[in-house]
Amino acid sequence: MYYNHIVETIGNTPLVRLNKVTKGIKATVLAKLETFNPGNSIKDRIGWKMVEEAEKRGDLKPGGTIIEGTSGNTGMGLALAAIAKGYKCIFTTTDKQSKEKADILKAVGAEVIVCPTNVEPEDPRSYYSVSKRLSEETPNSWYPNQYDNLDNRQTHYETTGPEIWEQTAGKITHFVCGAGTGGTITGIGRFLKERNNRIKVWAIDTFGSALKKYHESGVLDPNEIYPYITEGIGEDIIPKNYDFSVIDYFEKVTDKDAALMARDITRKEGIFVGYSCGSAVQGLLQLKDQLAEEDVVVVIFPDHGSRYVGKVYNDEWMRDRGWLQVKTLRDIIESKTVRELVTIQQDKNVAQAVAIMTSNGIDQMPVMENGRMVGSLSEAGLLLKLIGDHSLKVQAVKEVMEKPFPIVPSETIIEKLTTMMNREVPAVITYDGLNNMYIITKSDIIRALSK
Repeated sequence: MYYNHIVETIGNTPLVRLNKVTKGIKATVLAKLETFNPGNSIKDRIGWKMVEEAEKRGDLKPGGTIIEGTSGNTGMGLALAAIAKGYKCIFTTTDKQSKEKADILKAVGAEVIVCPTNVEPEDPRSYYSVSKRLSEETPNSWYPNQYDNLDNRQTHYETTGPEIWEQTAGKITHFVCGAGTGGTITGIGRFLKERNNRIKVWAIDTFGSALKKYHESGVLDPNEIYPYITEGIGEDIIPKNYDFSVIDYFEKVTDKDAALMARDITRKEGIFVGYSCGSAVQGLLQLKDQLAEEDVVVVIFPDHGSRYVGKVYNDEWMRDRGWLQVKTLRDIIESKTVRELVTIQQDKNVAQAVAIMTSNGIDQMPVMENGRMVGSLSEAGLLLKLIGDHSLKVQAVKEVMEKPFPIVPSETIIEKLTTMMNREVPAVITYDGLNNMYIITKSDIIRALSK
């Protein structure tokens, strides 16, 4: 069996049990892996559906141009449909979205226009406004408007919802989904509740989004809206795809917690997930006390981690935001695992140096003169020299010492030392805030990283 085109592989994505990141949750937790779609996201489903329905209505004609505002994934779904059917694509996105998303859209032949994030939706510079204006100015174009296009939620009512119901044999008790345009959670939620109205539908939102407050009060509160980093969920508008009656509860998750959880899922479950997948699991953990052992929870994993290698999976990007716990040489000093520094004066002889190293159980030692480090000794270096000339043991240390160990700041990140330490540089020297000297060896680093 083979497929005639890649778009025929959209849907029928697997359901996989989570085992480690859900520790502490009594229920069975299953992830719906939408990354198995050809464009690696759940938006492949709506891209194809919206194009097909637009053709039926006559909104999209041969040789036409698809123009849409997208965080990246819907654009990919539309681009795949455009490739299959022969359309051009122009997408607007925001400057908060990962560079990988824009590059992927360009790779599949789309024109991408990046717009500012921190402007009102009605601002002519917003990605909503720019895409709408371009669709009005471009001949033979079509503006899908995934936010208000009800084919979005209908897609999930017809495909994703039934898949989940069948894959769980109707045993699902809770459905957890990131809330963005509203199509996924409304379409799936409606289908599941029609099958069993006792199923709980939990929406995961982000701080800076207006959705949770609107669900609870019916008020679009501008005080709830402020910039956030999480991609793919949250809104500063209320899309028409929402049917809030099918949603039982909204839970908000911080940008930091979502990013850290995404990394945990990838590392501990072996599933390379996107940013909002982290939001979904973190939100579920925050609600774990409401779950029982017999419950069956399905969580949507909307997209793939490859979209975020420059952000969530980039240690430097994470550190810049203070989200990644990093260990420095100061942590080694404060752990009390580093012993009091043992040194030797340069005018002592080699035999004395060997005796000091042996009695203290150390492999490296700084050589000092008048309180200043002038050289170093290492067990490996001394052994090679003594094998070649036994008489060296009576010579002064200064005659056989090697270069002084490098001095590095105590705030140096431990991982950075891996490029500095080698056979020629077996240790480094650092100082604490009281100007006390410490030697840091490879063994110290191994102990620190293994904790």
